[in-house]
Amino acid sequence: MSISIISLIWLTLWINMAQLQQGGPDEKEKTTALKDLLSRIDLDELMKKDEPPLEFPDTLEGFEYAFNEKGQLRHITTGEPFVFNAREDLHRWNQKRYEALGEIITKYIYELLEKDCNLKKISLPVDATESEPKNFIFMSEDAMTNPDKLMVLIHGSGVVRAGQWARRLIINEDLDSGTQIPYIKRAMDEGYGVIVLNPNENYIEVEKTKSQVQLSSDGSDEPAEKRERKDKTFKEAKKRRDFYEKYRNPQKEKEMVPLYIRDNGSPEEHLIYVWDHFITHSAAENTFFVAHSYGGLAFVELMIQREADVKNKVTAVALTDSVHNVWHQEAGKTIREWMRENCCNWVSSSEPLDTSVESMLPDCPRVSAGTERHELTSWKSLPSIFKFFTEASEAKNSSLKASLTRRSHRIKHEEI
Repeated sequence: MSISIISLIWLTLWINMAQLQQGGPDEKEKTTALKDLLSRIDLDELMKKDEPPLEFPDTLEGFEYAFNEKGQLRHITTGEPFVFNAREDLHRWNQKRYEALGEIITKYIYELLEKDCNLKKISLPVDATESEPKNFIFMSEDAMTNPDKLMVLIHGSGVVRAGQWARRLIINEDLDSGTQIPYIKRAMDEGYGVIVLNPNENYIEVEKTKSQVQLSSDGSDEPAEKRERKDKTFKEAKKRRDFYEKYRNPQKEKEMVPLYIRDNGSPEEHLIYVWDHFITHSAAENTFFVAHSYGGLAFVELMIQREADVKNKVTAVALTDSVHNVWHQEAGKTIREWMRENCCNWVSSSEPLDTSVESMLPDCPRVSAGTERHELTSWKSLPSIFKFFTEASEAKNSSLKASLTRRSHRIKHEEI
């Protein structure tokens, strides 16, 4: 039974109701009976009979797609780009298919980070037991020992995971624009150590049981306020995913509950954890951040929580269409002043790359990323960001040399 036939059934019933309502008492009784009949019809069940099972391949080959030499996703037979509407009038099925492909691509990017970029995968928390849920980050071999430069990459919110800027770009355009791989390779070529964060991997989902009321990875020892914040984050994310799901979910799926990853229950927690356990212990004299969208908000939160340490460790921060807000996040005056001197936000704009863009917030300079598309800002601003980091490093070294020279002269003067 197709959606069009279902619609025809409903239309016919409503027409009959309208006609009956124009009649006398007998017709009104029939109308009441017809309304009762309509209330008993389960539209979801009717749609369920038509919707194919939500079962999809677990490999790119199974989907009959592969990335070509240009990093573009193409059908292995036709050579055509990915087609979202594989089946007409089945939007939900097409969306689930897209999401299944996205999960495969996430694993594919992880493989590229390890095999193509030679990064190593580090599990979090560092003291996790074998049975508890885990997150992970990726690091270059010299991330902790490079004495000169370290680059930290933070993506935005949503379905993206470590190594990605935008899933949509990876699927519909290419790997260069949608992943962090160009940043990683250029950074390593220019002598940076690299750490790739994974701030959206905050929990795993497990099937809810009848006796299960609440599931938490930290148990009763976790403060109520922290547990409430995590639950709110999960519920908001689930609400976004399940919007209109009642009418789009004829196949009743299992109800899931979150099992949070210890000390990584939100993007902000994840960044602070990686900062405390890795970045602060790295040998690099100059640490640089590239933070896209929500990643910028997470960085500002890091500054609020670890202000002195960040100022001492970080040389410059490149934001790309960051959604941070120093007023809402209650960033203090000293933080705003530091951001004006050490941060730059490349924003979506119709202006040419690096053109100054007016800002309503008193934090950091804003310049055009050379694109009006939010998801492309990191890719389009890449050359400017590396130039920005080089200039910041040179300025810091010059300032340090000048300071050392002044100190040396003062010491000699005191000796005389």
